[in-house]
Amino acid sequence: MSRLITRYNAAERINHWVVAICFILLAISGLALFYPAFFWLTGIFGTPQLARILHPFVGVLMVAGFARQFLRYWRHNLVNHEDIRWMLAVRQALVGDEVGDTGKYNGGQKGMFWVMTLCLLVMLMTGVIMWRPWFAGYFPIPLVRVALLCHAWAALILIASIIVHIYAAFWVKGTISAMVEGKVSPAWARKHHPAWYREVSEKADQS
Repeated sequence: MSRLITRYNAAERINHWVVAICFILLAISGLALFYPAFFWLTGIFGTPQLARILHPFVGVLMVAGFARQFLRYWRHNLVNHEDIRWMLAVRQALVGDEVGDTGKYNGGQKGMFWVMTLCLLVMLMTGVIMWRPWFAGYFPIPLVRVALLCHAWAALILIASIIVHIYAAFWVKGTISAMVEGKVSPAWARKHHPAWYREVSEKADQS
């Protein structure tokens, strides 16, 4: 197989970038609203009031976008023994020496997937509880305060995880272009995701 391999189709790439843009907007507005030192970031939205209004609506859009990704990818992100091997040898992976018979996603990518799933679930539930003026009035104030704290912690964990995700995407040459153009070379696939490469190759030979 010498031709480029399709890793993500157009719909998958658009979905990914919609979620990514929503995340950036949410991170900026969330940091601005939760931490006084970053309040100046509300200027990006025009006014603090507008940032506060838009934040939960963008959050709903991000959850909806990720829900679509979840339904599409969850089977590919079930952790197996090869992923455990990858995680235990992550230092080798960082220097370019891939470990294990990796499928479509490696152990790090699968970990990111489930961290994002958990964080978004927490943020969705707590976000509804603290969403004024629509829902917060239905909950007792102590619960709203707990929701605020859990929301902030889930957001910080997600932001830190996404930073690592972005760093890894730039670190592994070819990853960014795969999400922009949707294609990878056979050599890239064979090196970083050998089990997935064999699966794709077998399907190509049968067609």
